[in-house]
Amino acid sequence: MRHPSRTSGLAANCFLMRVLLQRVSRAEVRIRPELPGDTPRVSGAIHGGFLLLVGFTHTDTATEVQWMVEKVSTLRLFPDAEGKLNQDITDCGGSLLVVSQFTLYADARKGRRPSFLDAARPETAEPLYNDLVMQLRGRGFAVATGEFGAMMDVELVNNGPVTLWLEREADVSGAK
Repeated sequence: MRHPSRTSGLAANCFLMRVLLQRVSRAEVRIRPELPGDTPRVSGAIHGGFLLLVGFTHTDTATEVQWMVEKVSTLRLFPDAEGKLNQDITDCGGSLLVVSQFTLYADARKGRRPSFLDAARPETAEPLYNDLVMQLRGRGFAVATGEFGAMMDVELVNNGPVTLWLEREADVSGAK
């Protein structure tokens, strides 16, 4: 049973679309085979750039996707000649590996089994995921992907390490 004062995680913490961003030297995602003994299939791989683990909630829209594309595209997380984090992914010629991950919306505050009620259903999340990938490609990035809804193995070498939790704050004022 849900906490009486909590209608959803969105109401509790007022955040929308979530991305766990990791700067990587390399990253690869393999799709687990459906039949025992079959070989995993590589779905996407990059050599330098960002691994984005992406989760959506019920109220996410194209607005959140557009905001996240802008944020990811312009974050200065790569070192310049002096070693300062002054370059964005375009400056360093990096690529992106984008993997859907509904578990970013897990609520493990109570009990031992997390609730995923705040994660968007696949029919909501998959079009948003595809829009995110298309918008990133539209900006000229080389974008590799996982496979939405599949069981995947993600392998990465975190560079730095640099890891950021990105989420868009919901506008609870009612302003458009």
